[in-house]
Amino acid sequence: MIQLTEVAAAKVLEISEAEGLTGQGLRLRVVGGGCAGFSYDLYFEEKPAANDKVFELHGVRLYVDPFSYQYLDGTEVDYVEGLQGSGFKFMNPNVKSTCGCGSSFTA
Repeated sequence: MIQLTEVAAAKVLEISEAEGLTGQGLRLRVVGGGCAGFSYDLYFEEKPAANDKVFELHGVRLYVDPFSYQYLDGTEVDYVEGLQGSGFKFMNPNVKSTCGCGSSFTA
């Protein structure tokens, strides 16, 4: 299962409204790249693919493909604001290590 905090969900809904994408789901996936091997990718999508896992969390539909799900199962997505900037933060129990900048990981 993947979790989305209430703060993250509120930010997703705010962004979707601002971008005129209200009603679309949020695609969460793992893509190859970055200095550690994998990175996270988030974007809006109208509907899930046939084999996606679909989660409804705090009013947000989340779409995850089977490949990504194996690396994301148990992950909690939050939204944080601080002196270093703001953005979505992934607490992923499957991560073995991250790169120095924290934007990519190995699993």
